[in-house]
Amino acid sequence: MTGYNIAEDRAVLRISGADRIDFLQGIVSNDVAKAGNSRGVWAAFLTPQGKYLHDFFLAADGESILLDCEKARSADLHKRLRRYTLRSDARVEAAGDLVVALALVDVAPASDLAACFPDPRHREAGYRTIGSRISVERTMADAGIAPSDLLEWDRRRLASGLPDGSRDLEIERSTLAEGNLDLLGGIDWDKGCWMGQEVTARMHYRGLAKRRLTPMRVSGPMPEPGARVERNGVSVGECRSSAGDLVMVLARTDAIDETENGLRSGETRLNPAPPEWLKVALNEDSAASGAA
Repeated sequence: MTGYNIAEDRAVLRISGADRIDFLQGIVSNDVAKAGNSRGVWAAFLTPQGKYLHDFFLAADGESILLDCEKARSADLHKRLRRYTLRSDARVEAAGDLVVALALVDVAPASDLAACFPDPRHREAGYRTIGSRISVERTMADAGIAPSDLLEWDRRRLASGLPDGSRDLEIERSTLAEGNLDLLGGIDWDKGCWMGQEVTARMHYRGLAKRRLTPMRVSGPMPEPGARVERNGVSVGECRSSAGDLVMVLARTDAIDETENGLRSGETRLNPAPPEWLKVALNEDSAASGAA
């Protein structure tokens, strides 16, 4: 299926100035220098203790970096980023003239938009574009891409196991491993120090991640966000975002098994539906643990 929707729940911040890249490199989890007009970078901003605050997509637009983030929390991110500019030549501004559009297509539409890039997490998530509302709508119309329901993108996101910001990650509590940023390219381990790196790296290299986000298929009423997931009366996870018959669950890794049929949230039965990339990662972790 092809189609696009303008993500009204997203906002854009613009970071400009000669020091814009160096400024961001010291505080976000990925390599900002890799961002371009047609190449996006997914990154996170953490507390010094390595806990989740924000995640976002970064792209370059000439002499600026564009940051695609949650609209409801964009003012908080704006304020936090400005605290770290200090004496650097870096300015953080709200780009209210720009919108984010999500396109479920396999090939980028030809455009002169500020940015148009494949979702860096997974090919199934299509393309993300940033530009004025008029230019986005014109670009999509010229490419023969019709407007579609945001629910369709949300279903595709969940089936692919991709987190959706604070809907799935708990502010000041979640780690990047729980959100699978270490498996989905949200971290660059070689770019140098960044805030929260020490704790995140320790978890990664010591294999300390005991819980991860995974989609599960629902049989029964959809559980509310925050609802407990249990196995034989013992808590093994917590529900987060949902769409269609899928719910994202922060689950103990030993419960992420497609043959598992004893999971419940209240009266609702849940069956793990991990995407292939997560199954591969968990199998590798299990093999490494066995070898140790």
